[in-house]
Amino acid sequence: MCGIVGYIGNKQAYPILIKGLQRLEYRGGYDSAGIALINDNDNLNLYKSKGKVADLIHFAEKNDVSGTIGIAHTRWATHGEPNQVNAHPHYSQSEELVIIHNGIIENYAVLKKGLQKHGYTFQSETDTEVLVQLIEFVKKSNNISLSEAVQLALNEVVGAYAIAIIEKGNPNCIVAARKGSPLVIGIGENEYFLASDATPIIEHTNKVIYIDDEDIVTIERDKNLIIKTIANVEKTPEIKKLEMTISQLEKNGYPHFMLKEIFEQQDH
Repeated sequence: MCGIVGYIGNKQAYPILIKGLQRLEYRGGYDSAGIALINDNDNLNLYKSKGKVADLIHFAEKNDVSGTIGIAHTRWATHGEPNQVNAHPHYSQSEELVIIHNGIIENYAVLKKGLQKHGYTFQSETDTEVLVQLIEFVKKSNNISLSEAVQLALNEVVGAYAIAIIEKGNPNCIVAARKGSPLVIGIGENEYFLASDATPIIEHTNKVIYIDDEDIVTIERDKNLIIKTIANVEKTPEIKKLEMTISQLEKNGYPHFMLKEIFEQQDH
């Protein structure tokens, strides 16, 4: 299964993101992993590799992994074979935007053709790269903010998604959205966490917001969250308190991991 982790705050993001990916490994079934960080010089660094989180660590730690904002992902291949190019995160063409994505964009082929007519080229076989190119096209064409561009772009999308996006030169903001694929935000002390489930968050904070379908969240450093619907209606976030432990979350309600594995096998 695909997994999403994100962080913005006053700590170094890399250790938090890697630990978060390792927490999500219990979900199994992934073939590649990647991470993107904005460092103190506003450089947007992206590292990804085929294989497990351990392979990503081996590759990334030879490079600059500094920064207090970042997103990370484990991928289970849907569009395109399992390899480094198709792994998440994905750059936009200008390499100013980076996205991670769970779900499937059903109309990606139509969107891709339209973007190619506007001069966009594609490095991967994924529907996800099409989405980040669309967001960049909308942003540049209308000269609008990242969150506004995400909102307009998602109105053109058919399918399921949980996404998180960061932008070069904008080290104080993560934009996230979901439809048909889960997404949760953790609220810490002057920091925010983002994940596809609460497992990577619970060791940092027990205050969470579960994002609703067709909601877009702007997460800014040292500011309150802004949640708007895809129709641009602002919502008041509902903060919930987690009572479960990491172990309970990972077992998904089963008393033992073995039982969890048996029942999940029966579902397939």
